[in-house]
Amino acid sequence: MRYRLFGRTGLRVSELFLGTMGLDDEAEARRVINAYADAGGNVLDTASAYGDGESLLGAVVERRDRFVIATKYTLSHDAADPNASGNHRKNLRSSLERSLRRLRTDHIDVFWVHLWDRHTPVEETMRALDDAVRAGKVLYVGISDAPAWVVARANTLAEWRDWTPFAGLQVPYSLLNRDIERELLPVAEALGLTVAAWAPLASGVLAGGSSSRVDHAALTERERAAARAVHEVANDLGARPAQVALAWIRAKSSAVIPLCGMSSVDQVAENVEGLGLTLPDEAIERLEGAVEFTLGFPGDFIAECEPHPFAFGDSATRVVGRGR
Repeated sequence: MRYRLFGRTGLRVSELFLGTMGLDDEAEARRVINAYADAGGNVLDTASAYGDGESLLGAVVERRDRFVIATKYTLSHDAADPNASGNHRKNLRSSLERSLRRLRTDHIDVFWVHLWDRHTPVEETMRALDDAVRAGKVLYVGISDAPAWVVARANTLAEWRDWTPFAGLQVPYSLLNRDIERELLPVAEALGLTVAAWAPLASGVLAGGSSSRVDHAALTERERAAARAVHEVANDLGARPAQVALAWIRAKSSAVIPLCGMSSVDQVAENVEGLGLTLPDEAIERLEGAVEFTLGFPGDFIAECEPHPFAFGDSATRVVGRGR
């Protein structure tokens, strides 16, 4: 397994993240994590809201410093308490202390904001996260499931006020869900953020017929078309459908790293083996042709205007952009 830098930091993270939400048995969790680590994987992702997931990790992770432990806060841990959720300072502090105890560690490597909270000023969140970093309880921070403008504003504030900026963005991304290509992926690329793509197999739809999580009779025609295309490309390349689906994600942007929930050693082996798969251009076109997707406004409109003399004069088609 190869490694990438996490955002604009020096932290080395593996090219496949292990999502641990589905691990609920200590013995199996230990086998899965050991297999992942033996393959070179080093990022374990959980959240305060994933039941006893943090406690499970705290019990089974034996080589703490070998891993990049990532957890999240925001979601409620006491439905009767209005301050037991959200991105404000009080919930951040209580959630962080709870996570440290459950994970049996003195610091969190990557602390994610789990969900945008429209009631908490982003200034409060960024300052509170920076305080946690300065206290040594958190090393790096990221944000999950938030609008692009929130991500951009948060990191601009951090840069302006010398606070710790977000280094990562965690969002859903798959052949069936390409919404981040409209705003979130361009923002991440522009700001140098690592994108942790959750649900990269569309909850098992793109993993092939063996996935026990999928009710195939309930699939939409769009989902069936995507699954067929992935299966056909996999057959042509001598690969597994899940490997093709993950290879498509990795081909879209060097900023993206798949975050896969792997609940068995066999799944770890399959996904790690697939990291060596590179899709030919015609395979990518075939996959994308099976599922309609448009950027919509303003992406499509800007793409039409960019080379047009009416918008940028007679030299519009002769300007070479950065990195080209």
